[in-house]
Amino acid sequence: MSYKLPDKLRTTVVGSYPYFPEALKAFQLRRRGDRGPEYESLVREATRKAITDYLEAGIDILADGEQRREDMAVFFAEELEGFEISEPVRIFDNVYFRKPVIVGKIAWRREILVDDWRYASSLAAGRPMKVTITGPYTMYSWSFDKIYGDMRKAILDMAEAFRREIEALVRAGATFIQIDEPALSTRAEKRDVLIAGEAFEIMLGGLSNVKRITHICYGKMERLFPEILDFPIDQYDFETKNRNYELLNVLKEYSFDKELALGVIDVHSSRIETVEEIMDGITRGLELLPPEKLYIKPDCGLKRLKRETALAKLRNMVEAARRAREELS
Repeated sequence: MSYKLPDKLRTTVVGSYPYFPEALKAFQLRRRGDRGPEYESLVREATRKAITDYLEAGIDILADGEQRREDMAVFFAEELEGFEISEPVRIFDNVYFRKPVIVGKIAWRREILVDDWRYASSLAAGRPMKVTITGPYTMYSWSFDKIYGDMRKAILDMAEAFRREIEALVRAGATFIQIDEPALSTRAEKRDVLIAGEAFEIMLGGLSNVKRITHICYGKMERLFPEILDFPIDQYDFETKNRNYELLNVLKEYSFDKELALGVIDVHSSRIETVEEIMDGITRGLELLPPEKLYIKPDCGLKRLKRETALAKLRNMVEAARRAREELS
């Protein structure tokens, strides 16, 4: 089955979706070290449900909902060489986090996402299935380093490991590869941006016939410019709705002309944006870029919302994009 993508204002998602009961049960099994048939069956059923919702909403470019990932950093740390996972660490109040701990040289040891991507693609009704990977800068920032003592060396080793994974995904047929770097905008010293740029060159440099994407959100993103524009990236996926599209003014300063995935849904609010409100956001994006270069999506992953809220937001987003395309015709 093939699906004809719209030629402008395509809709997509960042990655995560509210967890289904099957995913929550799978997390319990995984924490106990049980990754047997029941675990796999639960993950697949939760993934199927997430993709069904994305399709019902009418999203053009899908993700698998990240129903296997209880935490975006811990998940990859468990799959790479060189990491252990700490006992729960208190962050604040009664919120605890199992933190990755770097205890050896970081390296790739096996395919992490290929089977999940194949399975999710089989359910996508011909739509492209995006792959999301937690970037090495964020992985390092959210880990204890007991061995390297050198941020750049650790990040570049991690980038080499992820390059192996990305090559396996591309061989399997993946054409949309997204590197998520939410930590990069929280510090964003120029040294950090340059190290991240080196890592992106290792991971994505030289790839052809692949849409190379990075997602960054909720920080001082203006500090990333202009260096981030030199990354080997085709599409920049930014959070913009939450801060009333202030970042668009920054992009205008740098004559931004690459593809932009524009956040038009606030994932930190349970309020469901109206179609007209989302269309206003799209109009702001069109002041910067032609519609062929503008993708429409939520600010970030949807996992912290209730399923009914997330689905309602996506439905309105898709309808807003449809009406905006009609107005441009």
